[in-house]
Amino acid sequence: MNRLNSDKAQERLAALNSLFQSEKKVPKTGNVNNHVHTFYSFSPYSPSKAVWLAYQAGLSVVGIMDHDSVSGADEFVKAGEIVGIATTCGVEIRADFSKTVLAGKRINNPDQKGIAYLAVHAIPHKNFSQAKAFLAPYLKERGKRNEKMVEKINSVTKESALRISYANDVLPLSKHNENGSVTERHLLFALAKKLYHQFGRGADLILWLANEGINIDGKTANNLTDLDNAFFEYDLLGVLKGHFAEKIYIPAQNECPSVADVVDFSKQINAILAYAYLGDVQNSVTGDKKPQSFEDEYLEQLFDELNRLGFNALTYMPSRNTKQQLKRIRSLCERHNLMQISGEDINSPRQSFVCEALSDPEYANLVKSAWRLVEHERKA
Repeated sequence: MNRLNSDKAQERLAALNSLFQSEKKVPKTGNVNNHVHTFYSFSPYSPSKAVWLAYQAGLSVVGIMDHDSVSGADEFVKAGEIVGIATTCGVEIRADFSKTVLAGKRINNPDQKGIAYLAVHAIPHKNFSQAKAFLAPYLKERGKRNEKMVEKINSVTKESALRISYANDVLPLSKHNENGSVTERHLLFALAKKLYHQFGRGADLILWLANEGINIDGKTANNLTDLDNAFFEYDLLGVLKGHFAEKIYIPAQNECPSVADVVDFSKQINAILAYAYLGDVQNSVTGDKKPQSFEDEYLEQLFDELNRLGFNALTYMPSRNTKQQLKRIRSLCERHNLMQISGEDINSPRQSFVCEALSDPEYANLVKSAWRLVEHERKA
């Protein structure tokens, strides 16, 4: 199993083939997931391991969706062929809406107004190289901002033993040398590793967190003191992200293409461009968002602008939103003739590859949409 995350793609694929040949075949359940991250952005999984876990979960369709990178897409497709699971390939991009009617609004990005997350779905395989070329300069700019945020982390923590080096501590956690992206999660994961090295698991770590003003609940405290917790570093990352994200964040500028450029890029590579709906958060359904307002107040205006810009689709997660929110956006999608897509954002080992909410017959169209993405890529 460990070889699924080895350094070389060919070794990972060979390990996947060996596992598939030696283990009992898993029947497909009909479930789909179009939004799985790999370690080409932030995730504990290589493309091969992500496909293996999707196969083990009985998925019929699985999609790769890394931030600012398609470097794992080729391997992802080959891995799907090995285990006999349909794949679809996309990339998640943050776009600048400052030259639209949504300028200055909090769109779907908790960290920055005027910047929105978009999902470029169903990239034809022959166009992966073209997509890499488009994304390359934005990855470079992202690296410059990452280095400045590392400086902010060091200024906040202050302790020399916790000081992070971007080159020595952060980049080795990523696939930057293969045009993978380095995200804010990588920066805080490096801090998590420093904390573990300094304090280990238990009372000393909990005390340090408390001194930083970080209050954690009983379940999280148990996870951070459990010597057998295989997900310790990811649990600690979740705590750090919740506390430090706003403190260390530097607004993204040059690394975010204009939304018009993303629309043009999607057309050039014959992909399906989707806006990622977040929706106002009150009592967070998934428990990972604080109460905050996003698009719901100006939803009609948003859909009009998406139509004007030339979007093809809207993507949403039934597990994230209320039934009332979903009923409204589904109605607007139908009115504006936007394809509806879904996928569960996978980037942590505690997450299931199966989105249980999609078992509701009301969302059967989202399963059909996954197969439409697969067909789009195959035809191209």
